[in-house]
Amino acid sequence: MRWVAEKGLSVPPRILIRGLVFMATLVAAGFLLRAIEVESIVDVGWIDAEVRGRGLVGEAVFLLVGMVFTAVGLPRQVIAFLGGYAFGLVLGTLLALLATVAGCAAAFAYARLLGRDLVLSRFPRRVRQADDFLRDNPFTMTLLIRLLPVGSNLLTNLVAGVSSVAMLPFLAGTALGHLPQTAVFTLVGSGINVETGLRTTLAVVLFLVSTLLGVYLYRRYRRGKSFDEGIDQSLAGSQPSSSGLEMGTPSPDKPA
Repeated sequence: MRWVAEKGLSVPPRILIRGLVFMATLVAAGFLLRAIEVESIVDVGWIDAEVRGRGLVGEAVFLLVGMVFTAVGLPRQVIAFLGGYAFGLVLGTLLALLATVAGCAAAFAYARLLGRDLVLSRFPRRVRQADDFLRDNPFTMTLLIRLLPVGSNLLTNLVAGVSSVAMLPFLAGTALGHLPQTAVFTLVGSGINVETGLRTTLAVVLFLVSTLLGVYLYRRYRRGKSFDEGIDQSLAGSQPSSSGLEMGTPSPDKPA
């Protein structure tokens, strides 16, 4: 330990403890989700059994499960689809969006409370890049990211959580940016039993329009900044790098 301190490699115990808790809970959550196969549980059958026709209780269950589902990085589109199937287009869109934003808030707060020091110490360049992208106008820049059809929802929440960005404008931009795709997948879900062909066709058209709009706005208004190199490479038609936060297996930033 003395050699470590002499070399300037010592880390405050507080950072080590919080970092270990952060990693341990991530690993535990991953094993738990794999063990219970949550994606196979949250389906139309579950909606019929636990949500539909149960009034406020069903809505509360849907919100809670949807929040957890999206907080751990599982596809928010599934929740939107099931919201449409259970509640119809309008109420389904509202509840699915609330669940998604609540899940984003949970991941953001989790990273800020437990993982901030660890991530800042290991990935300073990536955090600075995200901070520079979001800092001046967090609502608008978050909106640009959320309108895109690429990128990781979970990693966006975690990176924003360890940055200096305030939670409220980040969540407001998240809500507005996620609204188009949430409505699209809710529309598909609502057409399972009624007007399936028409609603599915309309959903496809709206998805294409929202995607093109998101890409256009991102390229036009990001002002030369980049939130995630993987997103930029995806929009350029190339494959994202195998290193870094976008792949979920980040490697430490090298010193300049």
